[in-house]
Amino acid sequence: MDSYTEINAETIDRWVEEGWKWGIPITHEQYLEALGGRLDVVLTPTKTVPTEWFGDIKGKKLLGLASGGGQQMPVFCAAGADCTVMDLSDRQLESERMVAEREGYAISIVKADMTESFPFDDETFDIIFHPVSNCYIKDVQHVWNECFRVLKHGGVLLAGMDNGFNFLFDEEGTEVKYTLPFDPLSNPEQMKDLQDTDSGVQFSHTLEEQLGGQLRAGFILTDLYEDTNGEGILHEHNVPCYIASRAVRP
Repeated sequence: MDSYTEINAETIDRWVEEGWKWGIPITHEQYLEALGGRLDVVLTPTKTVPTEWFGDIKGKKLLGLASGGGQQMPVFCAAGADCTVMDLSDRQLESERMVAEREGYAISIVKADMTESFPFDDETFDIIFHPVSNCYIKDVQHVWNECFRVLKHGGVLLAGMDNGFNFLFDEEGTEVKYTLPFDPLSNPEQMKDLQDTDSGVQFSHTLEEQLGGQLRAGFILTDLYEDTNGEGILHEHNVPCYIASRAVRP
């Protein structure tokens, strides 16, 4: 039987084939805009990450953690960063390879499971860019600990996170259906609902796990902002369901 992370990788591969929003690579024209200095990337559904969160990334070693799909990494490569992307989805990594070959830049492409030890030495990276994806894993503390380990002193962790609110509602977002935590590994009803809607295996996480977990790993939190879903009734009512954070390893 496949592990839940393998199920998620297979699910995301299928979503990409079906035209998933977060699996559509940037165009050549968008890459040219990035070459012109436009650092336009997202950690959460709608808000662009403030450019001051990055500083000067030229020559910096940057890890895109669960950030495949050919959307953010090409922008960072165009800005002069030395990029590595780590993801478990073959289709997302294929998109990274395709854009790199199309635009003629170098990128290190690594297939790995973020629930395991990251395949990098201690203090390897200057920046980690981690868009919303830890909703697909049960233990987020492990991820924060590994991010701390592979970042250099003074390195920056930029992370997008679900605050758990979405997991209360049915698929349409109109009815409160579940209690938290949402943990399909211990709740067969939740697992069945995920299977019926082809949603992979997803988990809710609290702010204690998300922001508190970064602090417990040793990070210093320097900034954050909230965001909505970008669509649906909760978005229409301006309900913040996501958080983006900037944290530094001392």
